[in-house]
Amino acid sequence: MSVKFVESKQASTRHTMQRRGPRMNSRVPVRIEWNTAAGERVQVAAHTRIVNPYGCMIVLKQSLELEDRVALTNVATHSTNAAVVVWKGGARPDGWEYGIELVAPEMDFWGLEL
Repeated sequence: MSVKFVESKQASTRHTMQRRGPRMNSRVPVRIEWNTAAGERVQVAAHTRIVNPYGCMIVLKQSLELEDRVALTNVATHSTNAAVVVWKGGARPDGWEYGIELVAPEMDFWGLEL
């Protein structure tokens, strides 16, 4: 007797929405910039932990909120893209984990073959 598992369309769509492209563990040096509520410009050097064509996961000591608008620069390629904080993970000894989505992603933004 064989058992066939069928994934519902809703579950399949939800999974597809979360992962739009292949992910790669990669430590890419980046600069992230944003304006504070007081209007002060903050610029922080960081590095990615995971990248995909549409964004990345980074760790920062500074606190950001979901939907904060930032500018993300790939230091290696000198490419800059507007981005949005779409996920905030747990606190780690080296800072908070953040999911960053590029607003207008260039497929070669990371300088990697994904």
